[in-house]
Amino acid sequence: MSKTLKLNNGRDMPVIGLGTYKGGKETAQAVKDAIDAGYRHFDCAWFYGNEADVGEGIREKIKEGVIKREDVFITSKLWCNFMAKDKVVPMCKKSLKEFQLDYLDLFLIHWPFAFKEDASYWPVGQCPEAFSDVDFTETWEGMEECVRQGLTKSIGISNFNSQQISRLLESAKIKPVCNQVECNPNVNQKKLIKFCAEKNIVIVGYCPLGRVENAGIPGYPYPTILDKHVLAIGQKYNKTPAQVVLNYLVSLGIAVIPKSITKSRIIENINIFDFKLDEEDVAYLDSLNKNDRICHFPEFQDHKNYPFNIEF
Repeated sequence: MSKTLKLNNGRDMPVIGLGTYKGGKETAQAVKDAIDAGYRHFDCAWFYGNEADVGEGIREKIKEGVIKREDVFITSKLWCNFMAKDKVVPMCKKSLKEFQLDYLDLFLIHWPFAFKEDASYWPVGQCPEAFSDVDFTETWEGMEECVRQGLTKSIGISNFNSQQISRLLESAKIKPVCNQVECNPNVNQKKLIKFCAEKNIVIVGYCPLGRVENAGIPGYPYPTILDKHVLAIGQKYNKTPAQVVLNYLVSLGIAVIPKSITKSRIIENINIFDFKLDEEDVAYLDSLNKNDRICHFPEFQDHKNYPFNIEF
């Protein structure tokens, strides 16, 4: 099982990354712990509000001589209020200023739908007035300009469905290297993974372990790491349920970005390359797929570019 994936521009992406959403004040320490544990891929976004903390952790480890800048793969994302073409480069520069870095390794369009620039950043209850008709094909022109200016090595998309990807590819001068989507045994994305592989686009899976804090809340899928049979599979290999699930997802040919601020779990989540699941264990994990998402945001389903109105 390879520890990197080759992107369509020839660059390598580490298969395991650290997710930083809701990392809070512990983010910088989590980044340092992750680097010490062997992580070289950090998934971030302007919307998360903690890029300065991620940058602090990375810079400290560079200062200590543990890593060089070129050793780490840093992703950020463009938020929905800034999808007009002329806002893309300034927002990329804004993230770089937060990180105190010279370039990103990957810059993504966070969602295919746009909000008006003066709307709330999360305009639940304000729709459809908050919707913008800026199309992601216009946004992509700004993303390509970020590459031309050397602000990012690669560009990609997040939460795009197959039809949206096809439409983007019709006009794109630079092809997206990846599509970051929710991917876990409850929504294993096999059809989208296959579709993207045919286009030479890598899938990066967020929420790979589900959201344990939401277990039992009506409307939220039950996290598979709490499944008794997944626990038993882990015992068979002397691995935790999280390690079983991450190993399964990586075997599908994708990268994963589990989020944790707990040092022991950060270490646990990267130690998944020394075992291979038997066919019957893979079949069980396959059987859990229900296309049941944590992040589906029905509040925005009337937006013209809402991605989840089709199967994949």
